[in-house]
Amino acid sequence: MSRADRPPRCPRCNLAIHLCLCAEIPQVETRTRFLLLQHVLETAKRSNTGRVAALALANAKLLIVGGMTEALDTSLLSEPGTWLLFPDGPVAPPDAPAPKQLVVLDGNWSQARRMTQRLPALRALPRLVLPPPEPGMLRLREPSHPAGMSTLDAIARAVALLEGADVAAPLERLAALRVQRIADCGTLN
Repeated sequence: MSRADRPPRCPRCNLAIHLCLCAEIPQVETRTRFLLLQHVLETAKRSNTGRVAALALANAKLLIVGGMTEALDTSLLSEPGTWLLFPDGPVAPPDAPAPKQLVVLDGNWSQARRMTQRLPALRALPRLVLPPPEPGMLRLREPSHPAGMSTLDAIARAVALLEGADVAAPLERLAALRVQRIADCGTLN
């Protein structure tokens, strides 16, 4: 299918209009602030879930990183209580207070790794490491990293760990609905 033949996309959730999730996006209130750093190459991808997660989280900010975008204000990364959601690296001590702000890297595995290499402030942050995904987790494709999952799935799991399953449930439902709609249609268009 050529680009000209693809159905128009929703400007808000970035999915094809017939798959649009906007009416289903909940407003989830969290104590934790989420700072999503989206790799510039992810912004136009239909498979991107960072944008949907940012729409669902009342306490979230989405920033584009890389390419010709303006430089990231790294002071956002040095706010007290800031952690990084990342599967590798130094984890926070077990007795550390819960994060006030959680930085989430939105991109594929190699993009996320490059962001941590290019932004020294990220490397200094304590890490929130999620347990590996459960077998049978709804996915559109197999991840390139053993702990890999969509940004929306990772955020839902982080919210469950930090604030409880009840707070995370609307995000989990949204992630499952997104995968189901795309799978039923058989396309990301």
